[in-house]
Amino acid sequence: MNLDEAQKQRVTEWIAQGLSLSEIQNRLASDLGIRMTYMEVRFLIDDLKLKPRDKERPKSPADLKSDVKGTDAPGKNKDILANKQDDEPAAGNVSVKVDQIARPGALASGQVTFSDGKSADWYLDQYGRLGLVPKQKDHKPSEQDLMTFQAELQTELAKLGF
Repeated sequence: MNLDEAQKQRVTEWIAQGLSLSEIQNRLASDLGIRMTYMEVRFLIDDLKLKPRDKERPKSPADLKSDVKGTDAPGKNKDILANKQDDEPAAGNVSVKVDQIARPGALASGQVTFSDGKSADWYLDQYGRLGLVPKQKDHKPSEQDLMTFQAELQTELAKLGF
């Protein structure tokens, strides 16, 4: 579909405002009465030689951890949790271990020790669902511990090719 110059200018303004392609698609329909598929909007943006601004994504726990650590100090191991030898985590840390042989019915399984010293078994089922089985039934890990656990688990599983 061809747009006139005024319509092209509106699209350019929307890109400058930081609207996403789906928001532009909605605006084309509501403001200009032009219905386009998402792919057509992508082609339109490309034809106009515009580049949508990426909105800043919220930082993942791994990004937050690297921000806190900063650059590596000489002699410091970046993956301190992954290479930790003892079973007790340092205060504020979450330790993740992956079983060499996964529990029956799971793609992967292992253990996690949270910053409060309490531990749980974890498993990843064939549908990609993550499950936690705490050793103490009433234990609920903190939100920060859960986010750190998921980031550490993702790192460990990536090392194993998952």
